[in-house]
Amino acid sequence: MDQDFAHIVTASKVPMLKPEGVMTVMPITSAKDKAQRGLEVKARSTLMMDIPNEHQLKFNSIKDAKLLLEAIKKRFGGNEATKKT
Repeated sequence: MDQDFAHIVTASKVPMLKPEGVMTVMPITSAKDKAQRGLEVKARSTLMMDIPNEHQLKFNSIKDAKLLLEAIKKRFGGNEATKKT
């Protein structure tokens, strides 16, 4: 069993060869873009913490924090006692 595991680990470290003429385009990211993405991830993870465990999978596919907040409001509706009329 250990030999099979060692074989899988070593096989996963083999680099993938790309065909001739294929170029990979990497977007240029600035420090500002990285900081903005970090804030977006933090906002999304904060919202996901408040969702009960049984509903986590329903909202996990939403990657944008604003869309996630809208979906949460739509699904749970909020507290009727605290809503202003």
